[in-house]
Amino acid sequence: MVSNPRTFWLAMLTTAAALGAAACIGPVLGLVAVAVAAGAAALLHAGALIRLALRIHHGRKDFGPCRGAGFLGMGALFTGAGVLLTGLPGLDPGPVAAVTTLLAAPTYLLGLLLLPGTAPTLAARLRRLLDGAGIGVSLFYCAWVLALGRVVAPGTGPLRLAVAATGAVAVAVAVVTGLRAVRHRPAALGCSGGAVLSIVGADGYSLLLLGHDRAWPQAPAAVTAGLVLAGLAMVAGPFLITAGARRAGDEPTRPEAYDEDGTLAAYPLLMAPAFLAVAVSAFHLLTGGRFDPTSVALGVAALAALATRELLASRDIRRYARTLAGREARFRTLVSGSSDVTIVLDDDLVARWQSPAAARQFGLSDQDVLGRAFTDLLHPDDADPVAGALRDVRAGRQDVLVQARLRDGFGRWRETESTVSDQRTEPEVAGLVVHVRDVGDRAQLQRTLDEVTWTDDQTGLANRRKFVAAAGEAARGSLLVLALDRFETVADLHGQSVAGAVLIEAARRLRTSIAPADLPARLGGNAFAVLTDAPLVHAFALATRLATAIAEPFHLPGHTVHLSADVGVADLRGATGAEEAIRHADVARRRAQQLSRSRDGGRVECYDKSFEAALVRRTDIEQQLPGVVGRGELDLVFQPIADLGTRQPVGAEALLRWRHPRLGNVPPAEFLPIAEELGGALPEEIAAWVLHSACRNLSRWRRDGRDLWVSINVSARQLAADGWLRTVATAVDTHDIPAESLVIEVTEAALPDDTVAVEQLAGLRALGVRTALDHFGTGPTALAHLRRLPIDVLKIDQSLFNEPAGRRGPATPIVDVVVTLARRLGIDVIACGLETESHVDVVRAAGCPLGQGYILSRPDHAEHVEAYLERHRTPML
Repeated sequence: MVSNPRTFWLAMLTTAAALGAAACIGPVLGLVAVAVAAGAAALLHAGALIRLALRIHHGRKDFGPCRGAGFLGMGALFTGAGVLLTGLPGLDPGPVAAVTTLLAAPTYLLGLLLLPGTAPTLAARLRRLLDGAGIGVSLFYCAWVLALGRVVAPGTGPLRLAVAATGAVAVAVAVVTGLRAVRHRPAALGCSGGAVLSIVGADGYSLLLLGHDRAWPQAPAAVTAGLVLAGLAMVAGPFLITAGARRAGDEPTRPEAYDEDGTLAAYPLLMAPAFLAVAVSAFHLLTGGRFDPTSVALGVAALAALATRELLASRDIRRYARTLAGREARFRTLVSGSSDVTIVLDDDLVARWQSPAAARQFGLSDQDVLGRAFTDLLHPDDADPVAGALRDVRAGRQDVLVQARLRDGFGRWRETESTVSDQRTEPEVAGLVVHVRDVGDRAQLQRTLDEVTWTDDQTGLANRRKFVAAAGEAARGSLLVLALDRFETVADLHGQSVAGAVLIEAARRLRTSIAPADLPARLGGNAFAVLTDAPLVHAFALATRLATAIAEPFHLPGHTVHLSADVGVADLRGATGAEEAIRHADVARRRAQQLSRSRDGGRVECYDKSFEAALVRRTDIEQQLPGVVGRGELDLVFQPIADLGTRQPVGAEALLRWRHPRLGNVPPAEFLPIAEELGGALPEEIAAWVLHSACRNLSRWRRDGRDLWVSINVSARQLAADGWLRTVATAVDTHDIPAESLVIEVTEAALPDDTVAVEQLAGLRALGVRTALDHFGTGPTALAHLRRLPIDVLKIDQSLFNEPAGRRGPATPIVDVVVTLARRLGIDVIACGLETESHVDVVRAAGCPLGQGYILSRPDHAEHVEAYLERHRTPML
């Protein structure tokens, strides 16, 4: 038995080799070789198919499942026997092959139609037969009218026409049967493909033998080649049939599993050949052609097949209509008078019936619901959960309750609650029963309660309670906290209504700047937050966008408000809970706020554990700063300024220190900005203490006969204060020091607006007090601006003369330019940060006369500085 691909291809190659060798010795021997090879292969598989049918019958004790394999085997038997008979001497091979082909073709079709899974009912088999007949006859008609009718000799016998027409119809029926199989489709396709090959091979074999004496009297090689191809087809076809029949199974298909057909208009497969035949007929008439008896007969046959198929479809439709009416009448008795809508679903979850309450409750007609999947009626977000619940019920789970939004007949989404029960075992129902009720009022009430509970009433964003709950449920992502800087001044300057409008606009900008899946919230006051599932890097980029959006001017009716926002970002995975994550982000925000004091806000910082200690220290400083002067915790140290040529001190810089019993030594760079942020009288109080303390020490030194001057540092805010000039004048008079012995230093980086700087520095010079620009070279001041600023001393930073590591070449030219320009402008130059002798050599080479740094003397208390001054005493002139 040939039952596997390896054996099949071996048989095919052997057969092809035998046929090729026979073809080389002439058409007569070629015919015998084809007959023997193809006939033997067909008979071999015919025996296999018949044995398979007998085995199925023995196992099932029923003729139903075995008939398909049996008739397919009979078809192969007819094919093999007919082909073998054509090789016997004394018989006319053409008529013998034609008769056996006419017997084999319908036998193959009968076997296909009886095969399990192809056509389970007699009506289905008749439909398959009529479909294939209509297609086959229509296509053969088109071929005859367009070509065959013109090339076939007028005296062609009816046997050849019968063989050709039968082959066309049989092939079409086999293809339709395989493609429209209900079950075991791969097996049905294999059997139908094998039947097509067998029929085409037998048909071609018969037609060649019937007409080769007249068609190819001078071309026996062409006849032999055609016979060889036909023989190969008759060898391959039975093999495919046998392989497919073995996979078809032996269980008969239930009639109810058959897919119910509709009308003729529902079959493009049928209508396309019919329209093609009509088009070919019209073309034939327009080109002056005439219809011979054969074409007329074919056309009538095609019309008869199509008409019969339509009549059968009409009968089916009437039967289905009666069945549906009966079922609907039974179902109506179950739900009569109910306010709930009842929908019956089939196994595919397609709505097959709905109660009349659907029109009353939801405005849904039968056309809106019936024939559609139940999930298609639901909101897309609810479809998948409901489909899963329905599958659970279908799998045997108890009745379930589902909630979903259903589109009513007016296109609106309605909140519904449905109970689903499995009634497939009830013959009158035979499906899943869904009872749908409208719960829109209840859902709206729940939403109203949720909105009051979880929404900020002013901005419409989530409130802190909802935000904390959402952050607690999030497994990953990031959390952003931002606050509107200077928001308090908006309410003070423009009123609460403008401040409220600013909050609403800020909330709108937050919503438009984040992804739809992100959650914006108002934590209270001017603080907002955003919960996102993005990682920390992407959250940082989002925070930057938010800061940029808030920095845009707020154009309100009659007002334009400019605000900024510092943003803190924290990773949810770095916190043990939602509240801790919010605290982390707020700590990062406060850190950003601290660092943004030097610019116009809008800074973003990610949380770091070190921020906690810094925040605690800053809080302690904020608490301890008030009253620092009264408690006597402030102190001054002095660093001498010397002539670089003689190393003799000419002055000293007063440096502020805060010595706290618990915080230790707090540098001024740390606590002075905090003092200015706290505001009030504290900054002025500290500045006045520094000024008077420095002047007091200077007065004592000068009384001791030392010709010195003292410089103190002031901030940009202090320099711009209205009463600063009066405070300086009072200190000079109180301590009886020459005004020129006091130098007021302001750093280049902290220098305020040029106009203000010029006015304040000019006011100091008018008092006789000298002014100095500290740390020159670290800020934005250009050399050309020096002549516009009324300064007397220029203190150049170490960065101008300190050589970077790995760089060669002196820094003298840079310092030389600065010193030369300052000398021409009448400005004294002091080199600050001298730490090595090489520094001293560089600045001296550039012509800088004065210096200050550790190489000369470190900052120290007044008594230690006095000892230094005594060692380098400079008498007063």
